[in-house]
Amino acid sequence: MAIRIGYGIDFHQLVEGRDLVIGGVQIAHHKGALGHSDADVLLHAICDALLGAACLGDIGVHFPDTDMAFKNIDSRILLAKTNELIREAGYTIGNIDATLCLEAPKIKPYVARMQEAIAGILGIAVTDISIKATTTEKMGFVGREEGLVAHAVCLLERN
Repeated sequence: MAIRIGYGIDFHQLVEGRDLVIGGVQIAHHKGALGHSDADVLLHAICDALLGAACLGDIGVHFPDTDMAFKNIDSRILLAKTNELIREAGYTIGNIDATLCLEAPKIKPYVARMQEAIAGILGIAVTDISIKATTTEKMGFVGREEGLVAHAVCLLERN
């Protein structure tokens, strides 16, 4: 098939004393995401969507949290490596659509910078990347600000 769809999802706890990095952008907030890498939930979901569409496994296969080489790594590096993998497999990115689920902080002021960061890494147009945010209306771990979630879908085209 010439067109493939991929879906990715990622979760991270929010804790005091960590930076909050989403979409390759530092976000001002009193809590940050906990993880082996910089815990960029959005870039991790996008990596999984891209890898899934190309049938190349998932982020844990390529960048396992048991490998110290990835300890505190900037997730923009993981996204760049993911892009290399899908391009080597013969695919180009059509578009990416992502949704962040978190109560705070508000993401809208950062969306354009996230799109620019992601577009620059992937070599695609900013207009091919949609980033939205929603809350869970104070319900569950997201509503209690204990964590955040990102969902991403992508379209890949075979070269």
